[in-house]
Amino acid sequence: MPVTINDTTGTDCLLVVDDEEADIRVLGSMLEKLGFEILPATDGETALKVLSIRRPDLILLDLLMPGMDGFEVCRRIQENPEWADIPIIFLSAASDKNLIVRALEDGGVDFLTKPFSKAELISRVRTHLMLKTARDHSKRLAQDKDELLGVISHYLQNHLAGMQMSAQRLHDRVQNSDDPKLRLMVENIRSSSSQMRAFVKAFLANAVADHGLIIKLEAVNMSDAVNRVLRQYEDAARNKEILLRPLLAANGALVRADSAALDQVLDNLISNAVKFSPPGKEVSISLQRAGLQVECRVQDHGTGFTEQDKARMFGRYARLSARPTGGEPSTGLGLSIAKKLVRAMNGELTCESEAGRGAAFILRLPRAASSSHP
Repeated sequence: MPVTINDTTGTDCLLVVDDEEADIRVLGSMLEKLGFEILPATDGETALKVLSIRRPDLILLDLLMPGMDGFEVCRRIQENPEWADIPIIFLSAASDKNLIVRALEDGGVDFLTKPFSKAELISRVRTHLMLKTARDHSKRLAQDKDELLGVISHYLQNHLAGMQMSAQRLHDRVQNSDDPKLRLMVENIRSSSSQMRAFVKAFLANAVADHGLIIKLEAVNMSDAVNRVLRQYEDAARNKEILLRPLLAANGALVRADSAALDQVLDNLISNAVKFSPPGKEVSISLQRAGLQVECRVQDHGTGFTEQDKARMFGRYARLSARPTGGEPSTGLGLSIAKKLVRAMNGELTCESEAGRGAAFILRLPRAASSSHP
């Protein structure tokens, strides 16, 4: 059957696939009167040729056809990323419930049994076209959001990093100034730029964790990861006279994780421990085997958390009773992001704490297979 297709802009286009030309004529007559454009195909091969030329908004697909049946046509359509989101309504004279269930499980959005009423057909078609329009709109909104986040990431982060560096240099220069108002103004600039950058960084990390998160699980040495992150907080801990005390096992620290995601989780836990610990205290980081998992425990001796805090600490923008002890920025997003990343790595993240008695965050990840440590 030759495939000739005209593009009618602004009209919903329906591909009707049925081995009975009389059925196509009946369907086409009903739907064309309502303003729909009909693309006919009397077999599966022709349907796929039509799809390669013109992408319809919806497909009405006969289930039982000679040669390539509706199940095979549906499978071929869903294998193509450009066609996979086109809604398919199956049509069949068979009323076997097993066929109906299989058709819906294999990717159909609906099923109509022949003979069907005109009102039922039109209602189903309009409903699924409206749902598709809503999905397409949501997809475009998500794409717009991703583009906006990309702009924010590129411009805001670069400018805020420059502001923070300049503010720090200015702060260092005026430390010996005799003007207390000047020192206070510069400190306010330095603190504000630091908090803005921390918020933007956390906001973008949360957006990445929400959608588009790609986790590559592989064998990662958690001891190495902890040491790597600890080095980043040596200066901050020294400035607050906080002792960072690693208690890392010599073996059993190999876990299945995403290296970058694990670093981000540990960064959040260790930075929080330093941030919420009073000067002169100790932060310990221990590793040990726990059955089929490796457990990392980050223990501080700060003010701890209330039961209300623990109930909401892993939520977005959570504001807890504990406050940073050195004026450090806190966005309320870090633990939410850490929880999502740990869940994506098939792990667990919990907190043990009592108000006034410090806090311990416990990260558990699956052990990775090792020839030397079975």
